[in-house]
This record gives sequence, C-alpha cells and structure tokens, in this order.
Amino acid sequence: MSSSGTFRGICILHSVIAITSGTLMMFHVKEIYTFTHGPSAAAKLMGSTPHDQLLIQTSDSFSGLLLFTIGFLLSMVAFVRDRDFQSFFAKGCTLLHVFVALWRVYFERRVEVLAWDWLRQTIGDVLLACSWVFFLIFSWREKYD
Repeated sequence: MSSSGTFRGICILHSVIAITSGTLMMFHVKEIYTFTHGPSAAAKLMGSTPHDQLLIQTSDSFSGLLLFTIGFLLSMVAFVRDRDFQSFFAKGCTLLHVFVALWRVYFERRVEVLAWDWLRQTIGDVLLACSWVFFLIFSWREKYD
C-alpha cells in the first residue's frame, strides 16, 4: 500500500469517527452522557435549571456540528494526492491531538464529574495522534528507501 492509500485510509477512519461522534452529540447527547459517564454524572452534566440545560444542549449541538463538519472535510482531504500536503496535514493533526490530550491532562481532570474519565479519553487522543505519526514514519520510509 502506498503512502497515498495509507493517508486515505487514516483520513476516512478519522472521518467516520468524527461524523459519528458529531451526529451522536447533536441528536443523542443525553444517551451518550449516560453511556459514557453513568446516570448520576449525566444528570450533573446536563445542568440543573432549564436555562442551564438549554445552554448545555445548544453548546453540545454546536460542538457536534463542528465535529460533523470536520469529519466531512477529512473525507474530502482524503483524496488529495500531494505528498507535501499529506505530510503537512499529518503533522498538523498530530499536533492537534497532542494539544487535546494536554488539555485533558491539565484541565479536564480537574472537573469533578469528569475526573475519572480523563485518562481513557487522553489515551484515545494519543492513539489517534499515533495513527498520524505512523503515517509520517511510513511515508518517510517510502520516500528515502
């Protein structure tokens, strides 16, 4: 498999993850919170007053829409064949996933309701970053062999 095919595969995988997560965040956020955090934490995350609940629902819907859009853009980027662009894009995605992992380590673990969940999500972010690093190593090896 060439680096172009590997890039396409990684982009499509990340696209499916982002589109699925975004859709679930837009339309089934309560069920996702209950599944991932448990019923008591989900009730806290959804807010206590109707005003808080509306703000949180709106925020989650926009976050889901952003993830859906990112997934759609990733599906379009998957078909770019320029090696320099692929390398640049992979480096940017790696950096983005590392920053998200750092955000979880330094800030999200301090949120009482999410304190036990940050490690699992950080490991997921690191694994997603590793997929891009493996692509960079694969394309570097292909370029210089």
